[in-house]
Amino acid sequence: MEVEAIQPTPQAPSIEPPIVSESTSPLPTIFQNDPTPPELIAQGAEALLYRTTYLLPEIRCALKYRPSKPYRHPILDARLTKHRILSEARVLVKCRKEGVPVPAVYALDEKEGWLMVEWVEGEVSRIKLNEWLKKRKEDGMGEGGQEHLKGLMGRIGSAVGRMHAIGIVHGDLTTSNMMLRPVKNDLTNGDGITTDDDRVLDGEIILIDFGLASQSTSDEDRAVDLYVLERAFGSTHPRAEPLFSEVLDAYGKSFKGANIVLKKLEDVRMRGRKRSMLG
Repeated sequence: MEVEAIQPTPQAPSIEPPIVSESTSPLPTIFQNDPTPPELIAQGAEALLYRTTYLLPEIRCALKYRPSKPYRHPILDARLTKHRILSEARVLVKCRKEGVPVPAVYALDEKEGWLMVEWVEGEVSRIKLNEWLKKRKEDGMGEGGQEHLKGLMGRIGSAVGRMHAIGIVHGDLTTSNMMLRPVKNDLTNGDGITTDDDRVLDGEIILIDFGLASQSTSDEDRAVDLYVLERAFGSTHPRAEPLFSEVLDAYGKSFKGANIVLKKLEDVRMRGRKRSMLG
């Protein structure tokens, strides 16, 4: 009796995630003949972010482009794109006018789906904070000497409070949507010597990416904004989360109605805990 050899089952080739190139979502015509082509630096679910220049080669700026979505009806897609571009621009202009630290708006075209804003020098707060926490852990430092971290938390709370005070809710408050812009005047330690470790967390907080922002004076909306930020610290910077009270203390001093928002935050936290328990 002959036994037929069993042929090995061919393995399916590994599927690599598609690499999205700029050619899949070409920029509007106005940018295609630019002598210094925009450089793609980030991609989100709805938009692409480019680094480019405005008017002069030395004026750097950020270009946010919302390409059309083929899965949406063309009329609906055009309306959504127009609404979101104009909404984000209006929020940024209002913040800028009222002294909230955000990038300036340079230009936009709501029909073509792009928004050009000021390029913020510096680094994303999430990166700098994790860098500082990692350095302290490697050096075996304990709970002391956290004045720089407390200062950063205070500046975050103050910036968020100033935004809420003028009736703007961000909608996606995380340290990834905050830039640390270097200060012009170097700060020194007690001996008059400036160290790189001391300056990691120094800088002005600039709020960015207002794609989900809205104009609202609802205390509930403000409290949800704070809750999202608190959860972001818990997941991204767990070693800094115990000092989140510094954010709330600075927020509480930032505008007259802040105490009501902080009380509402307790209710939002309670609902969040219940959802976590129920799965």
